[in-house]
Amino acid sequence: MMPSIRAWRFWLPHPLFSLFLALLWLLMVNDVSMAHALLGLVLGVAIPMVTHGFWAEEARIRRPLPLLRYLLVLLLDILRSNLVVALRILRPARHLKPGFFIYPLALDDDFAITILASTISLTPGTVTLHHDAEANTLLVHALHLENEAETIEEIHRRYERPLQEIFR
Repeated sequence: MMPSIRAWRFWLPHPLFSLFLALLWLLMVNDVSMAHALLGLVLGVAIPMVTHGFWAEEARIRRPLPLLRYLLVLLLDILRSNLVVALRILRPARHLKPGFFIYPLALDDDFAITILASTISLTPGTVTLHHDAEANTLLVHALHLENEAETIEEIHRRYERPLQEIFR
């Protein structure tokens, strides 16, 4: 006998977020063993189940193919950024130009904004510190910030514009 849709919704209220959490766990522990994969799946199921009542609405992915491109770009950027950050850290500190900047959001979907903020933080060398809902901006810290306008444009082009397409 097949479980009902309602039963599936109880165990997986946010299936894509569950998958995202499981993959995030594997990226954070940097180990793809069976034990960590199972723990990632348990966390991916348990966290959305426990927090489901606090979610305002369910995100709707309108176009899944751009999501796959987005994930590929993100993985490549994480790898590239790891190398860049490692090289910058190994050089003397005078070569670093840390800085804060305000990123103006074009997104208005809360889930898409969360994905963007997480993407910025997952990419080594940058971290999202605050979301100002009234001003619709993110406060971001960069380990090395040479050109603020260029960095904002790169985030918009590589991450925010594809997210707009995915959640349109």
